[in-house]
Amino acid sequence: MALDGILLHKIVSEIKEEFPAKINKIYQVSNSEILFQLKCQSGRKNLIISCHTIYNRLNLTQRNYPTPEEPSSFVMLLRKHLEGAVIQSIIQGGLDRYVKLECSSRNDIGDKVTLYLYVELMGKYANLIFVDASGKIMDALKRIPPFENNRRTIQPGAMFKETEIQDGKKDPFTSSTYDHELTLTKQFHGFSPFLSKEVEYRLGHDESFSNIMKEIEDSNSLYLATVNNETVFHCIPLTHLEQKSKSYPLLEGLDTVYYHKEERDRIKDLSGDIYRFVNKELKHLKQKLPKLESSLVESLDCEKWHTYGDLLYAHLHLNTKGENKIQLPSFDDNSLIEIPLDPKLDIKGNAKKCFQKYTKAKKGQIYIQEQIDLCEKEIDYFEGIQEQLDLSTFEDAKEINQELVELGYLKKKDSKIRKQKKKDTLPKIKKITLANGIQISYGKNNLQNEALTFKIANKNDMWFHTKDFHGAHVVVHATDLDEDTLRTAAMLASYYSKGRESSSVPVNYCQVKNLKKIPGAKPGMASLSTYKTIYIDPNEEFILNLEK
Repeated sequence: MALDGILLHKIVSEIKEEFPAKINKIYQVSNSEILFQLKCQSGRKNLIISCHTIYNRLNLTQRNYPTPEEPSSFVMLLRKHLEGAVIQSIIQGGLDRYVKLECSSRNDIGDKVTLYLYVELMGKYANLIFVDASGKIMDALKRIPPFENNRRTIQPGAMFKETEIQDGKKDPFTSSTYDHELTLTKQFHGFSPFLSKEVEYRLGHDESFSNIMKEIEDSNSLYLATVNNETVFHCIPLTHLEQKSKSYPLLEGLDTVYYHKEERDRIKDLSGDIYRFVNKELKHLKQKLPKLESSLVESLDCEKWHTYGDLLYAHLHLNTKGENKIQLPSFDDNSLIEIPLDPKLDIKGNAKKCFQKYTKAKKGQIYIQEQIDLCEKEIDYFEGIQEQLDLSTFEDAKEINQELVELGYLKKKDSKIRKQKKKDTLPKIKKITLANGIQISYGKNNLQNEALTFKIANKNDMWFHTKDFHGAHVVVHATDLDEDTLRTAAMLASYYSKGRESSSVPVNYCQVKNLKKIPGAKPGMASLSTYKTIYIDPNEEFILNLEK
């Protein structure tokens, strides 16, 4: 769901409270996101500008974003002119979906200059444009050459033209009247079809237009609801949906909506397309398996070739050269058996060829069965990786990439990620502390599972894992568990598994000392000697509240 002009008006009102703000660092988080690290009035914050086709937005956040060490040419230009500059103001173009950031900086000879950043949040046309004091474009995140748009060229050196504001529409914050015959989107600036539905619903329930607009003007919250598996939101309660909506502070709510959605794109941009590789491997293996099974069935029927060879050797006096087949009487009941022949060979040569096929098929049975077992294990492994990627953070995805490199599936590439000053020897394991003081740790990929179970956990700690699904290893750092702790650990194991959409998911649990590492197995594989089982229904809301 895209931002509309009225919601952007609310966002700008919140952000401008932090200006003037000094720009400390500039990074390109992904192909469509630029991050400005600011020193604001209330402390250090991140200004994220996203020009994603769907998730385009402007937001002030305290969340951490991964930062690549190889900046693009556009980011290098921004760093040259804007690092150390001060953002003096932010101005929205009426109630349209673009804003102008005015920055004061100094040029190479120390003279004070004014530079502008235009943030346009218009769906697939979303863009960040860097403009000098004379109105000349210095560069843009997305360049638009004349042959694509001859009315508005976005290229270095071209003169910048602000987006034209539509004529004939009114400002909803200053107008108290409206036409009942026209939709609100056609009458007022800043209205989206979604907000129009909400306001029209309220008007139909005896609320006045001016009161609704005053509620919008006074709101500092974002209300979220889910419709057909899509998150919808705005700055007033969504009464027309006739369902309960969650309320967040405005800027925090935007983070809640967009952060994890765009994380998938960051994973692909900065870690390589692991998804595509895993899907390609799975497709290849699933096509290979039935072929191997067909070959095994054929090799198990190898005795016929032995019989064919014996029959041909018993009739060496026959001339079969040039023939494609021959019928010979069986040794058992004299019934005719049809034998395929190679017309280029005589009967002795065909007999020898039949025995070669018999020998090859007999020996191949063991090899083909080994290949089937290996193929099934590889399918199982990559399906597990696929599940881990679906719930992974950026750091989790990096560790999955590292695992695939170490196992030889991927070639090691020069890292695009900024190297940390201190590198931990063990993966970072997620930990939570319950109200009773008990700590629970859980891994979200194979490397984390391996480290948690076999290197970090104490032998008397309790270990949890789903019975029939790939998933997280969960360790409770205690021996005697009450009912709430037991169910919380089982809930974590079921949610971070392939069975998170199921009900009554079986979760095995035991002490760590009852686990054994499987020799030669992939990371994270373990066998259990003694265990108990609990059945649990995964609850996403419970997990999200637990991890806050």
